[in-house]
Amino acid sequence: MNIHLTKSQIGLDGVPAAETVLSHVDGERGELIIAGEHVGRLAAISSFEGVTARLWNGASKTTLTEANVRASLGVARERAFARLPDLLPATRGMGIIDGFRAAVAGLRAEHGLEHEATIVGAFPVIAGALVRRARGLEPVAPDPDVSHAADTLRMLHGRAPEAREATALDAYLVTASDHGMNASTFTARVVASTQADLFAAVTAGYCALTGPLHGGAPEPVLEMLDAIGTRERIKPWVDAALARGERMMGFGHRVYRVRDPRADVLKTAVEALAASGTDLPFAGEVEAYIRSALRKKNPERPLETNVEFFTAILLDALAIPRQAFTPIFAVARSAGWTAHAREQQRTGRLIRPSSSYVGAMPEV
Repeated sequence: MNIHLTKSQIGLDGVPAAETVLSHVDGERGELIIAGEHVGRLAAISSFEGVTARLWNGASKTTLTEANVRASLGVARERAFARLPDLLPATRGMGIIDGFRAAVAGLRAEHGLEHEATIVGAFPVIAGALVRRARGLEPVAPDPDVSHAADTLRMLHGRAPEAREATALDAYLVTASDHGMNASTFTARVVASTQADLFAAVTAGYCALTGPLHGGAPEPVLEMLDAIGTRERIKPWVDAALARGERMMGFGHRVYRVRDPRADVLKTAVEALAASGTDLPFAGEVEAYIRSALRKKNPERPLETNVEFFTAILLDALAIPRQAFTPIFAVARSAGWTAHAREQQRTGRLIRPSSSYVGAMPEV
């Protein structure tokens, strides 16, 4: 007998697929908890290395410290840079997003390094090399003695970042490090549930991230701001777009029914960069008017600002090219992917959901 599922059932909304100590999302309350701490507080008290230690400890019952992770990632970045001659040929002729996928697929275990560190350490090295190549420049060797965020910017731009730039990117890396059972994390856990290694699981996670419904929204936010152009055009542009039924990029979320808590964390980080020329007042006015217009259009369930809106502004203010937004997202989320994959291998079982067959049945 064929049973037709609802839209939510088809999308597995609200269906638990794992037990985890890593992160929790409450869409009704607008709450994100990562490794036992609210995301806003976590961004204020922890570095990316600190939250990575929390995630890896939760997944594997280890006792790593922030200093342990900082040291291991520094070594891993150096090792990844030495491997670029082996990784980059597979990316020839590809853009940054596809090239990143090909290079990540070439990662493998290295003697003396945990798989998690090998992966997380390699991601900014690969991203930096691909961005530099797109500009006709040589890769920049990492500095193992600086933070992961600061070294990411060094390898992208070929210069030591200002302290406020490194702080802003670090806030982004912390905020985007994990987010419940999102599509890419679920993908990584499915692969890990087969007892495939972390390299296969993380490569699959990145592939899921490249889809426009998951990791591809920040660039369209900037395109929207570019199209609006000036303060005088905010109201007429937004009103006309809504009248045509167009989606407002950076607003609404599959899970959150109220404001995405990550948006305020990144807004604070952007404010710290305002002196660098970032036009926060303009972006803030666009955000405020769109929120007002969406409340008028659908007062019962208005769409609120999501993380992509301020992600776009933050990464653009850091002079990260739009084509690199997805790989930089992966630099952050690699901490969560590796932790979830390891947790799945340690505590989970083979993920094998069923389906509802709605095709023709045999007559006999």
